[in-house]
Amino acid sequence: MKKLFLLSTLTILSFTVFSQSEKRAIPSAKVTDMEGATVNTSDFNNDGKPMIINFWATWCSPCKRELNNIADVYDEWVEETGVKLIAISIDDARNAGKVAPYVNGKSWDYEVYIDSNQDFKRALNVNNVPHTFLVNGKGEIVWQHNSYSEGDEDELYEAVKKLAAGEEVKH
Repeated sequence: MKKLFLLSTLTILSFTVFSQSEKRAIPSAKVTDMEGATVNTSDFNNDGKPMIINFWATWCSPCKRELNNIADVYDEWVEETGVKLIAISIDDARNAGKVAPYVNGKSWDYEVYIDSNQDFKRALNVNNVPHTFLVNGKGEIVWQHNSYSEGDEDELYEAVKKLAAGEEVKH
């Protein structure tokens, strides 16, 4: 029981520290695009508009549900806010070959990258997927959410709308 209490306290403290700390820039790590070209994550940008960075994997059912649900409304999100979603697969080298067929079968309009060495995942302290980050127009992480339940995409969209309107986003 003491361990559970300690773990809960540490989790709450980590979220409190993150939300009260200065905004973090997107860290630099190498990922590959769907054609196999290497891209530096510090180069991710959206011309001053919000970005969503979503970590997922082909073996993660909640991840796929979340990205598929967002895909259904993504065009409207882009039209209203200018947001860009970047999906980062953490599939390792054994499973990386499954990413492109899955993405192509779903016709996602997202930028999709593969972090098979999991350098970007480690740089952002992502412990499990799905894990979603919201980035402001300056490239600073302002909000994050771990896990997925139906309707979480609505909370994400509300945060995106606030950010696009120039409001501060708090989690």
